[in-house]
Amino acid sequence: MQFWGRKSLWLALSASWLLLVLLGVSPSLRLAAPPRPGLGAPQGWPRWLDAGLLQSFSQPEELLEDVPQLQAPRGESCQRGACLDTSKCGSDGLKVFVYPVAGPISETHRKILASVEGSRYHTRSAAEACLLLLLLPGPHERSPVPPQWNGGRNHLVLTLHPAPRPRTFQLAQAMVAEASPTVDTFRPGCDVALPLLPEAHPLRAGAPGQLRQHSPHPRAALLALASERGRWRTADANSSACSWDGRCEQDPGGELSQPTETLPNATFCLIPGHRSDAWRFLQALQAGCIPVLLSPLWELPFSERIDWTKATIIADERQPRQVLAALQEMPLARVLSLRQQTQFLWAAYFSSVEKVIHTMLEILQARILGASAQPWLLWNSPPGALLALPTYSTHPQDFPFYHLQQGSSPEGRFSALIWVEAPGQPPLKLIEAVAASQHCAQILILWSSERPSPPRWPETSVPLTVLEGRRKASDRFFPYSAISTDAILSLDPHSSLSTSEVDFAFGVWQSFPERMVGFVTWSHFWDEARGSWGYTAETANEFSMVLTTAAFYHRYYHTLFTRSLPKALRTLADGSPACVDVLMNFLVAAVTKLPPIKVPQAKRHHEAAPRAPAGPGSGPESQPPARDCVDQLAAEFGHMPLVTSRLRLDPVLFKDPVSVQRKKYRSLEGR
Repeated sequence: MQFWGRKSLWLALSASWLLLVLLGVSPSLRLAAPPRPGLGAPQGWPRWLDAGLLQSFSQPEELLEDVPQLQAPRGESCQRGACLDTSKCGSDGLKVFVYPVAGPISETHRKILASVEGSRYHTRSAAEACLLLLLLPGPHERSPVPPQWNGGRNHLVLTLHPAPRPRTFQLAQAMVAEASPTVDTFRPGCDVALPLLPEAHPLRAGAPGQLRQHSPHPRAALLALASERGRWRTADANSSACSWDGRCEQDPGGELSQPTETLPNATFCLIPGHRSDAWRFLQALQAGCIPVLLSPLWELPFSERIDWTKATIIADERQPRQVLAALQEMPLARVLSLRQQTQFLWAAYFSSVEKVIHTMLEILQARILGASAQPWLLWNSPPGALLALPTYSTHPQDFPFYHLQQGSSPEGRFSALIWVEAPGQPPLKLIEAVAASQHCAQILILWSSERPSPPRWPETSVPLTVLEGRRKASDRFFPYSAISTDAILSLDPHSSLSTSEVDFAFGVWQSFPERMVGFVTWSHFWDEARGSWGYTAETANEFSMVLTTAAFYHRYYHTLFTRSLPKALRTLADGSPACVDVLMNFLVAAVTKLPPIKVPQAKRHHEAAPRAPAGPGSGPESQPPARDCVDQLAAEFGHMPLVTSRLRLDPVLFKDPVSVQRKKYRSLEGR
């Protein structure tokens, strides 16, 4: 019996080891795999999953002697319902009023104020606000008690200083948004953990991620260790003698970098768990260097909604050799996944002050919405929660970005939206061609002319509805409730399309629902002489924009255009119909990081298309405001989001020598 008992134990251990191998996880990495936090649950740093998995390194009783335990939230009473009375928020949800700041403020505080005031949640009336924001000054300055303090309820105290906050009053029931709060003072469900931002952090857009090669390069260093005086020291896989403070007995390479410089090309960044080292975290994210947090004592930013297990590793600083061995054995697929997630999180939530503040506001809005808030997928998959507005939907399948993850596809119908600005004859041929498409569900005429619309329109096989516009160029991108399908075919009355062209373009869009699919293309360029951006309609192999005078796209972009873009951008676009086309292309490219798709165009359609008002060879008499459109938009976005492409999709069997009767798109034969 004793033999069989030992044999059974051996078989069980072997099976467990085989299961771990099949799952692609080394047992030594269990110390670095925190569980996924649940939605709405209090978030704190996780404990080790199972101390028994560490028996090969040390005995469980040794680990329990000095493991830093997470302390309970601070003694000040703050339950979610006590901190935020959602009954004051009404049907509009979150509305934020900012107390005036007395005296001089830093540049970072100016950026914070600009970000809050530029959000869709800001209000200038304290009476209609459900959240009152108090921005604390520097760590050595004091703030008076706000006039509507009321024990701190429905107040958010914001500070970016990791030093102890000045207290002229008790926080009581106020929520706190603080940079890198310690785990023993952070109150899950009430407070918001912010990143520690450098003074030079940009207001909007920000620098892109620095990762250029996701898989580790053979010559790249394995580790970047946080060293003294804000520097990083690289070490290869053989540097097992390195201690966590960055001082290495063996220093192969000795590459150093200042905090403002690009990080060394390393796979893992070892970051001490002290609060003073929290500023290194954003550096590692931007560089695509997987943060390895050594027994951290500070709360990761936005941990209430961001699943940091997909981008970081938590390790025990008392086991340096075992952690290094585990990092060396990590499967390349896991390394690739972690590095990709660092770049997504950096771009979505941390690359600018504006994104940080808007992320904080979205988390507060999610608390108000409760069960109807954005699901986990929308926060932790591109393009992120800032671009998946809960006012549109909280179901991933309703957005154009998540069909692949959901295993779904967009519906097989589209709505044609014809924008009529100038008076003239109704576009009868265009209406007939579009209505003849088997995929057309409805035709909407957006009448933005000063003259009244015709009393009668042609009879069609699909419903035809006339909408009254506001005589603005941005009218065509308003989220009209009359639009009943996900796909929109945006048209100009001067467009000339055949039914085959419409059917084929719609089929292409169904395969790429997150992109714009169009017939006429423009391209942007950098004008060296003027030192600015411009755009042209000259025919070329490359393009970066499609005209919405004949293009398919998802109706969600109407919601983003109206609800997310700053009003100043829409006002700029209203000054020029050509500029509004450029703005929509900017928006889609900024969200997807992808170029549009070009489909075949007949010559008649190409000749009828409007030309770009500015381009190479344009004289100074060409409309200056329109010429500066791309440059102004790039300045407002903070970067150039347009992506150049050469991809053009043509129908199958388009020019093959087969019978015309066998061809699906017969009218495209002679283009």
